Amino acid sequence: MHLTVSRFRVDLLLFLVAASWGSTYLVAKELVTPSSVMALLALRMLLAATVMGTIVAIRRRRVTAAELRAGVFLGALLASVFAFETFGIAHTSATNAGLIISLTIVFTPILDSFVSGRRLPRTFLLAATTAVIGVALLAGNGALRPPNLGDLLILGAAVVRAVHVTGMPKLAADRPMDTLHLTAVQLATCAVIFSAASVVHGDSIPQYAAQLDFVRVTLFLYLVLVCTVFAFFVQIWAVRLTSPSRVSLLLGTEPIWAAIIGITVANDNLTQAGYCGIGLILAGTAWGRSVEQKHRLRGQTPDARCPGVVTSA
Repeated sequence: MHLTVSRFRVDLLLFLVAASWGSTYLVAKELVTPSSVMALLALRMLLAATVMGTIVAIRRRRVTAAELRAGVFLGALLASVFAFETFGIAHTSATNAGLIISLTIVFTPILDSFVSGRRLPRTFLLAATTAVIGVALLAGNGALRPPNLGDLLILGAAVVRAVHVTGMPKLAADRPMDTLHLTAVQLATCAVIFSAASVVHGDSIPQYAAQLDFVRVTLFLYLVLVCTVFAFFVQIWAVRLTSPSRVSLLLGTEPIWAAIIGITVANDNLTQAGYCGIGLILAGTAWGRSVEQKHRLRGQTPDARCPGVVTSA
């Protein structure tokens, strides 16, 4: 009975994380304009890095040189993901952003297969093709037109996110690294990059902060504290109580939440072709995840416990 309740609580919290990630695209769209992307990201990363840095300081464990080097490199990649995503959100709908970014699920195994030399089964390629066709239908929404700038930027974010996810276990393979330290360094790196970028591009941090009313401040705090800090701690806590595959599966419901929130709350208008595209994306990414996991287990490769995964928009 205790085990059942414990698993229920773990699953519930993971669903909450997935739902919060699904909502970030709409929340970010309410907070950002093309001229305020860097200022928003700088403020978000500064606050998140401050919270994580405070926790690291309380623990009184020294950040190693290896953790610092890996964290800075991964932080630069993570900054690219956030920049692509947030610029993309400013130019496309919340529904499109949340679903296109889910292609990370198929891009990551493809990239990993190139790096490791392991061939993926043909069924995975069919699943990936299904998801890509879905993106084309969603982006065109029934019309034969190329994806807009926002869709392409989100697609770029999915590619860079796959590089980030693939690179984490490679960098941490030689020696054990503290997940909290690695994440804190990544967030601090992002904060430095975006703070510097906000000086030369768009609104400055003070200009952007002055535009925030009570509602936007509330949304901003939700973006930082719930979608970043809370989500990170739930992942670390959950992976110790259940399997990484189960964590990955439950967090993989993010695009479903993004679609539900985008359609019901943001009132994103879709044609039947757009809804068909959503179905193909969700089916293709879920199918691809299932095929990749079975293929990995057959190869007797243990689940990767990727340290410091904080890649939601």
